[in-house]
Amino acid sequence: MLPNLTVTSAAEKFMRRMVRFSGLPSGAGFRLLVNSGGCSGYDAGFSAVTEAQPGDEAMEINGLRLFLPAESRLLLDGVTIDFVDTPDRSGFAFVKDNHGPDVAPSAGEHSVTRVDVGRIGHGRPLLPPPVS
Repeated sequence: MLPNLTVTSAAEKFMRRMVRFSGLPSGAGFRLLVNSGGCSGYDAGFSAVTEAQPGDEAMEINGLRLFLPAESRLLLDGVTIDFVDTPDRSGFAFVKDNHGPDVAPSAGEHSVTRVDVGRIGHGRPLLPPPVS
């Protein structure tokens, strides 16, 4: 089942650029793998791919094909995916609104995962995170 999620225009723009510059044929999409990152929020990996992998479900966002594995679908239900690009950080931000319309989110509810250029695939499986 597809999650009820929102993708901001900034996140959509980033995803489109990744697919466009991947060198993959027309119709390729963006695969987003999200895992819970403990107290730090979510960890995300992504790649441009030609088609969904086994277990993925596809959703379309203004013509952009977004492929989501099962765990990602569970974690992204009710989440807004944004892309943050500031002098001190750049990456996806996952915001889950657990508040009513009149309540501001508290500190620590916004999680940004860094985008590591080495993790950008060209139709290949996601690379493991570098060992620190």
